Amino acid sequence: MLWDVDHTLVSISRVGNDIYDLAFTEMFGRPMPDISAVSMAGRTERAIALDVLTVAGVPDPGAQIDAFQQIQEVRAASLAGRVREFGRVLPGVPEALAAVAAGLTGVRVVQSLLTGNLRAMAEVKLGALGLLDDGSPLDLDAGAYGAESEIRADLVPVARRNAAARYGTRSRGARPGAAQPGGTDFGGTSTVLVGDTPLDIEAALNTGARAVGVATGRYSAAELAAAGAHAVLPDLADTAQVTAAILG
Repeated sequence: MLWDVDHTLVSISRVGNDIYDLAFTEMFGRPMPDISAVSMAGRTERAIALDVLTVAGVPDPGAQIDAFQQIQEVRAASLAGRVREFGRVLPGVPEALAAVAAGLTGVRVVQSLLTGNLRAMAEVKLGALGLLDDGSPLDLDAGAYGAESEIRADLVPVARRNAAARYGTRSRGARPGAAQPGGTDFGGTSTVLVGDTPLDIEAALNTGARAVGVATGRYSAAELAAAGAHAVLPDLADTAQVTAAILG
């Protein structure tokens, strides 16, 4: 079970560009130019960073991304206060996480993230808003994050491998993460993605996962349905509706 972060679990205004401002100023010694033309919805931070550095006129931006994102990872924690000030958990999210964790009789449900955010930024956003407190059902080590690839669908096999390494059945003596007969590989529709953009839906469909759209971002329920979502929710406020869509 893989959740998107922004506009699916939380909404955070006035903070999205801050991590870019911090990293750009530190790395290049000048203010970051206007990046309002850079599309961010549903994209990974690796793709966004490439566009940001290109717009800023940085020579050979592809060669600069890793160093740029390392600075972002280090500086992410400094934004926790701004996240608390300008962010909010979307309606029904804590209840939805708890209900999905309860799962189905005899079936383990592993919940993590599949997000375009860098992992450090995802942790700051969710942690500052209380979604990673003790007892949280989210296992961030089983997910995948936006530094992995410019293509969101590439994150799905990464998350599957991470989840299998943590929860799959292994024979005695097998190395961690090794595929085992009868083990859990989270393939096909045993992986469910929940997100608010057509790119979330596309990532699921391109990897054989189940896609659940939630119309709490800039895209309507009709647009998410047209993108091919298996189920579409107006939001996560109706816990019974959420569990029915996710657990089928």
